[in-house]
Order: sequence, then C-alpha cells, then structure tokens
Amino acid sequence: MSETKTSAIWLQVLLAICLLAPLVVLLILPGGTMLTGGLWFWLILLMCFWMVWMMVAGSTVVATDELQPTGPRGLPPEEQPELVRALMDVLIATEQEGVRAFRGRLKESAETVFARLESELSDETVPLLQEDEQFGAAILLMPKDVERAVLERPSRLWLHWLLFGLTILTTTWAGAMHQGVNLLEEPARFAVGLPYSIGLLLILGVHELGHYFTARRHGINVSPPFFIPVPFALGTFGAFIQMKSPTQNRRSLFDVAVAGPLAGLVVAIPALLIGLQNSEVIAPGAEPSQGLLGGTSVGSSLLFALISKLAIGEQLEYGYMLRLSPLAFAGWLGLLVTALNLLPIGQLDGGHMARAMFGRRVGETISSVAMWSLFLLAIFVWPGLLFWAIIVFFIAGRGTPPLNDLTPITPGRRVLGYPPSRRRHHSCQTIHRRSWERRGRRPPTRSRPIA
Repeated sequence: MSETKTSAIWLQVLLAICLLAPLVVLLILPGGTMLTGGLWFWLILLMCFWMVWMMVAGSTVVATDELQPTGPRGLPPEEQPELVRALMDVLIATEQEGVRAFRGRLKESAETVFARLESELSDETVPLLQEDEQFGAAILLMPKDVERAVLERPSRLWLHWLLFGLTILTTTWAGAMHQGVNLLEEPARFAVGLPYSIGLLLILGVHELGHYFTARRHGINVSPPFFIPVPFALGTFGAFIQMKSPTQNRRSLFDVAVAGPLAGLVVAIPALLIGLQNSEVIAPGAEPSQGLLGGTSVGSSLLFALISKLAIGEQLEYGYMLRLSPLAFAGWLGLLVTALNLLPIGQLDGGHMARAMFGRRVGETISSVAMWSLFLLAIFVWPGLLFWAIIVFFIAGRGTPPLNDLTPITPGRRVLGYPPSRRRHHSCQTIHRRSWERRGRRPPTRSRPIA
C-alpha cells in the first residue's frame, strides 16, 4: 500500500474519532448532564470541531498545493487560440500548469461567447468566463484532468452515513430531553424523541434533496447531504451538500440555491400546522403543563402568527403564548433554519443567490456585511444566534465560480431573489393593526422575541 493511501486511511480514522468523541464524552458523564458538565466538555467539543475543520481544509490545501504552478508564462499571439482572439480583444495572455488565461474586452455578449467556447473547443478543455476588475472579462481554458483534480473531489460515502446515523441519535436524544426524558437513564423510552427527530430530519433532508435534484438536472456533480450532529441543545446544526463541479452559469447557481429553501418549506409548514394542533395555548398568567416544548410568542413573526391562527383558530388571542409539541417545534425550527440559510453569506443558500444576482464583487461585499451583522445581532440582540454565527463563519468561505460568471440571471429569478419590500411589510402591519381595532383592542406596538 502506498504512503499516500496509508495517510488517507489514517486521516479518515482520525476524522471518525473526532466525530464520535462528543458522544463518548456524553456517555461517560453521570446522568447525561453535559450542559452542566463544566468548561472541559465545551473545550473538548470545540477542539473536535476545530480538528474536523482543519482536516477537511487541510486535505483541500494539499490537493491544491500539488497543482500549484511554478509561475505564469506569457503567451505570444501565435500561441493564442484563434477562437479566443475572435471573441475577445486579448490584452494579457498567460499560462500556468496547462491553464491558459486571457484577459480583455469581449467582442460579443457573454452568453454568445460562452456558447461558442463550449461548442467549438475540444472535449478535453473546460472554458470558464469570469469577471476581471481591470479589463472587464477573463477567459480561462482549463484541461479536463486539471478541472477534475481541483474541483471534483470524490465523496466518502461512509462519512455521509456516519453523520446521518449520529444525527438520528443526537436529535432523538435532544427530542427526549426536551420532553423531560433522559435516554441515558431510560433508553427504553426512545420513542418519546422520535417525533422531533423524524420531523426535523425530514425537513432538513427534503431541503437538501431539493438542492441535490436541481443540481443534477443542471448537470452538476454534487455530494450526498452532510448532516451535522451535536450532542446538546437541538441535536444538530443542520445539513449541507457540496457541489463538486462548477455550475454552468449564474442561472443554474440561483436555481440550485433557491430550490432547497422552497422544498424545505413544503415539509416545514405542514409539520408546523399538524404539530400546532397538539400544542398548548397558554393564556397570560396561566401555568403551562409539563411535557411540551418552548414557550413562543405568537407575534414573534408574521408567518408563524398566520400558521398558528390557521391551525388553532379562535382559541388563539393576542398576548397568548404557545407551548410547542415536538413536531411543532421541529416545524418551527425548520422555518428558523430556512431563514438563517437565506442570509446572503458565503456558501449559505442566500450567499449563492446574492452571488448569482449581483456578481462576485458585490456578492462578496454583501456577504461580509451580513456576516458581521449576524455577529452583532448575536451579541447585542439575541445570544441564541451565536452558535449559528460561529457555524456560518466556519463554512462561509468562497465557492467555485460558475463557468459563465458574466451572463446575468433572468428578471423572474431576480424578483424571486429579492426580499419582500418595506411597502408590503407596512401593508401587512396595517392589516394586522386594523384587525385588532375592529375587536376593540389596542394593537401591539412591537413583536416580542421568540423565547
């Protein structure tokens, strides 16, 4: 066995140990009291996550370093393809390790240029059409073997199944704990945690399958979903897929990004509607019963208030709270995860959508502003966002650009990508206020935060 294969096997073993370590720590704690187990538990957990991140990032760096060029070489006009010179006023032409780059001004529209490059180049060459801040556009001609080595990394199916199995365990354990059942002491009562676990994993799974099948429809090579298990709080930090080949253009990038949230909502909203029917409505000053989850203000969001009213009806009045059933909590969490995923940051769905809508430079600026805004909100408004902000910070990064990164998306996609306007928001607030006035009650001046 070669030294490279041996190193890869040991890296996989170490990765598996880091993933299993938090659960092992949880099992050796008396009574499963990891939330009060002391600072050492959190340090071990943070160290495991850091090692996993370093190993994943390190493997990418090694693969890239093997292809690092020794230095660019200028291409004289006689070595420049006639097709490229027919499509671009070439101002600078270079070559690095077989990758030829041409910078200048396009003679035709970006869509026409890319279509001709694809149709007239050989099958062993992959064309990329990118933005160039100095000259306007850049055409890159990448050999197929280099494109596969840099962009198309193989999947580790054992890792996907391991993460999925661990997430089933951690979400079932979390669902039972929220019901007041410690599965480490009463493992036979594991069914208590299944409604939450199945509901949440179904929402996350359908979300990722929306990405997966849309990507396959556009001819993009993608990995199976990565689920992120955590042995505390919600039991998971969500899931994601990895695009292992570049998207064709901004339109396909937008379609893949928006498909996940739309698919997830198809499951999250019905789960919330069904779960709310088994939730408890708490009048002001009333004591809630045991065994249900999270006291939540109905006015915490317009969508949640609308769904709650549809599910519960006249029992729900202004100022009342809800104790969510496990399935309702999973549906509510699905809405929260969808909202966080739509933040225009890095590799999140919203980040891909912003990149597709506005291009690389504007998209990266929006991503930086949104990332720092998320941290500020977590510090000064809602500390519950801090965990999500840290996770987003680790996975933000920069994705592989589309092959054609110049042709804009269609107007219909652009409309879908924009958030609701302030005018619509104000009109919804006016309708909500008038409904209270018709009942002879004073409307709320502001919504209460989610508990």
